[in-house]
Amino acid sequence: MYAQVIDGGGERIVAHASTLEAPLREGQTGNKAAAAEVGTLIAKRAMEAGVKQVAFDRAGYKYHGRVKSLAEAAREEGLVF
Repeated sequence: MYAQVIDGGGERIVAHASTLEAPLREGQTGNKAAAAEVGTLIAKRAMEAGVKQVAFDRAGYKYHGRVKSLAEAAREEGLVF
């Protein structure tokens, strides 16, 4: 599971998070809990970069399961979309 925040022009990645990162690689990486951790981390990194509002592109995936967990965790951390 991964997420990234891209600037308005689509030229630069402002923040990113993935289950491939060492702190998130521990244990299960393909479940809702791991997706929520990615959501929390991407929100924190986006806020640190000064981004508070984003557009949520699901890339064709339905809004349920891991996608929903990631989104809800990011919202809980204060990211608006």
